[in-house]
Amino acid sequence: MRFRHPDGSTVHLAYCTNVHPAETLDGVLAQLRDHCEPVRRRLGRDRLGIGLWLARDAARSLITDPASLRALRAELDRRGLEVVTLNGFPYEGFGADEVKYRVYQPDWTHPDRLAHTTDLARLLAALLPEDVTEGSVSTLPLAWRTPFDAGTAATARTALTTLAGRLDALEELTGRSIRIGLEPEPGCVVETVADAVAALTAAPNPRIGVCLDTCHLATSFEDPRTALDSLAAAGIPVPKAQLSAALHAEHPHLPEVRAALAAFAEPRFLHQTRTRTAAGLRGTDDLPEALATSDRRGATAHGLPDATPWRSHFHVPLHAPPSPPLTSTLPVLQETLALLVGGPHPRTPHLEVETYTWQALPPESRPRTRARLADGIAAELTLARDLLTDLGLKELP
Repeated sequence: MRFRHPDGSTVHLAYCTNVHPAETLDGVLAQLRDHCEPVRRRLGRDRLGIGLWLARDAARSLITDPASLRALRAELDRRGLEVVTLNGFPYEGFGADEVKYRVYQPDWTHPDRLAHTTDLARLLAALLPEDVTEGSVSTLPLAWRTPFDAGTAATARTALTTLAGRLDALEELTGRSIRIGLEPEPGCVVETVADAVAALTAAPNPRIGVCLDTCHLATSFEDPRTALDSLAAAGIPVPKAQLSAALHAEHPHLPEVRAALAAFAEPRFLHQTRTRTAAGLRGTDDLPEALATSDRRGATAHGLPDATPWRSHFHVPLHAPPSPPLTSTLPVLQETLALLVGGPHPRTPHLEVETYTWQALPPESRPRTRARLADGIAAELTLARDLLTDLGLKELP
């Protein structure tokens, strides 16, 4: 979906296809047929943007077989779909029964991450619509936090510098500018926007910026204005933003709240959980750890302090917050979006709805059929569209 900003520029809205993960090119083509086109039809649109996720094997098959790449481009056109952004965070196995920590491998200290991201940039340059010259690829925020020392940090910086040089060469060759966004995420080396500023100012390059995920921002209790102001002050671009909402528990000490949270503790994805205390931000790597039993005084030897609100890295559907006593961080998304595109000029050209956890929701909330999933994704995009038009952007045909 495209929108005209009041300054005359175009802002793109897509949804990320990692919600229906596929490891092979045949699987990607099936996604377009079985999921993406039905979502487009529900929205009554002639054209729908998708944030394509290409696993390693699918990407390599496209790189090594130009005919397959041309066929993918033709299939996108035939089904009324367009791609201006790729999700390059998961490398492979995102549809596995248990993803958890594996999603952070290989990280930016490993040559496979550089090779894969280079492939994605080359593919995106070929997949961009004819009238679009700028694409974006989101990627993991360097690495999971351990182990990561000065030596591994230098290796990661070298890899990003090498990537930036390759992106320069790609633009000279194709006329297409591809930028990369590190996606701050709780538990990673770059956990917050402040961490991203520190990492990227150490080796500044206009090709490398931040992918701002509003679920991650909220989970870490970051203030959207402070975060965006710090990026602007450091001259760090925002190639894309992911519109997502975290799980919020206002009173995690209450038994009924803990029971509601426990329904979201599932085995597939990692759900980092955070709370603000007088001593600062505290957190656990996963929701079950946060819910570990507290003692009578409220101290949590193995869990998370529960005297203040919790937020958990669980991407809940934008239009369907969890039932009380839980809520979502949709207000953080709304505030961030207003700061990103509600001003005189957009801070980013690419917006992506990224709720990949539909099938990880509590059983009663999961879509049972493809049709119900398409209904839900279309409803999320409708909400995002309405937020954009309320900010003064005009939806384009």
